[in-house]
Amino acid sequence: MSLQGSFKEKTNIRIKEPKKYQVVMLNDDFTTMDFVVSVLVDIFKIDPVKAEQIMLTVHRNGKAVVGVYPYDIAVTKTNAAMERAKIEGFPFRMLVEEA
Repeated sequence: MSLQGSFKEKTNIRIKEPKKYQVVMLNDDFTTMDFVVSVLVDIFKIDPVKAEQIMLTVHRNGKAVVGVYPYDIAVTKTNAAMERAKIEGFPFRMLVEEA
């Protein structure tokens, strides 16, 4: 008779959630409101009504958090938005900060 498999090893595995990072959109006097809404809808996948609310918050308060993501996703989305702004000729700026 084999004893194989009759012992269970007890392990304590702790899974740590990855840090989250917030994408912050900054206001400027040149980037159009339509462009900001299009970036929020196309790149950040925010519905148009919420995108308009975020755009107005940025306009009124100088900045707003667009979303909270794992680092790689936050940077990828921010870079895509900044590249689109560069192509369109806007001085649009966003930051990635630890949440």
